[in-house]
Amino acid sequence: MGLFITFEGGEGCGKSTQSRLLLKKLERQNTPAVLTHEPGGTALGNELRKALKRKGGSLISPQAELFLLAASRAQLVAEVIRPALEEGKVVLCDRFTHSTMVYQGYGRGLDFTAIKMVNNMATGYINPDLIILLDISPEQGLARKRSLKDRFELEDLSFHRRVREGYLKMAAAEPDRWLVIDASLPKREVAEIIWDKVSRLLPGFPA
Repeated sequence: MGLFITFEGGEGCGKSTQSRLLLKKLERQNTPAVLTHEPGGTALGNELRKALKRKGGSLISPQAELFLLAASRAQLVAEVIRPALEEGKVVLCDRFTHSTMVYQGYGRGLDFTAIKMVNNMATGYINPDLIILLDISPEQGLARKRSLKDRFELEDLSFHRRVREGYLKMAAAEPDRWLVIDASLPKREVAEIIWDKVSRLLPGFPA
């Protein structure tokens, strides 16, 4: 099996930037790697992403949101993540199950046991080897978002504070599997911290 690394964090934390930088670094090291994202990453997932991110229109209930995300995730695991891991590749994913725990659990107030059950059904119990949490205050993160905001970014500040609190609680509960980084640091410094950790998990690199 390969190595499964996920990037987590609130809005504007820099996940997309850092996941792309890590992919480039792995490619320079001739390490087979793929980068994907949630929701989306497949034809079906991209259609579901449009529905989930769309502003206006009919209101999506928290329960419907959970199952739409799970459907996108199930397809991504079947089509991209599991095959790549079975080929021994490093899989980088911008958001995964922990996003659902914080956004739909801590943020929306859905039952955590139910979320875990749905996540497990969608993933077939595939879990990341390393979760990289780019931690930033909601105020700083949302200020970075200059483009048109989607449904999640338009939530009130208290929602985003609950999301951050949820992430930090989960990271504290599994410190060996989480890497928490201050996302307000310069981009290159964040990338160096990530590479220092990831390189020690890869075969052929010194521990």
